[in-house]
Amino acid sequence: MTELLFREDAYLRMIDAVVVAHTAEGGVICDRSLFYPTGGGQPGDSGQLVWNEGRLQIATAVKAEGGQIALVPAEPMAMPPIGTIVTQQLDWDRRHRHMRVHTALHLLSVVIPLPVTGGQIGAERGRLDFDMPDPPEDVQMLEDRLNALIGLDLPVTDSWISDADLLANPGLIKTMSVQPPMGQGRVRLVRIGEGATQVDLQPCGGTHVARTAEIGRVEIGKIEKKGRQNRRVSITLMD
Repeated sequence: MTELLFREDAYLRMIDAVVVAHTAEGGVICDRSLFYPTGGGQPGDSGQLVWNEGRLQIATAVKAEGGQIALVPAEPMAMPPIGTIVTQQLDWDRRHRHMRVHTALHLLSVVIPLPVTGGQIGAERGRLDFDMPDPPEDVQMLEDRLNALIGLDLPVTDSWISDADLLANPGLIKTMSVQPPMGQGRVRLVRIGEGATQVDLQPCGGTHVARTAEIGRVEIGKIEKKGRQNRRVSITLMD
């Protein structure tokens, strides 16, 4: 399995790794990865691999067999041979914006405490779909509440529970369409706030900022009707 360095420290931007395989589709697999692979509504990271004989632009990262992560080149080029030590360099600005949007969406699920039926994260904006038969009466109030939570500068931390513990506490799962990453024996929980200030706790494998104030101000856009009971709520980073 690839060592998931982005999960240990989402702020790492550059590390050395060893190429252990190439995929049939032309991806590069290393023994460890800074690059988050596409999943849970969050896009795969981009960046580059650098080694003595070359440089390879990475367009995205995807999950591969056996718990590995494949780094997908932006265009067909010579790949580093197996056994090569490469430097992974993250497109940090893009990743950090994903972290800001992702954490803001967790807070959106606090402001709108309804079951989540889908979601998507981008570098400028993100959205959640809710099981929401009727539209909210006051969108500005929701936006104000969301920005107030962000402004509290709450810590964002993680911990782990067993698969069995999660199954025994189904209320932790907010998403109806995406199941938490289970099957490895344990599940990562992301907590916003602590003690009396805790506002959210849910399973998530994505990357997040360390404190909510890092998100910055966000704006809630037009709420769209998607099906009989589903409504899409989009947010945009304002800087």
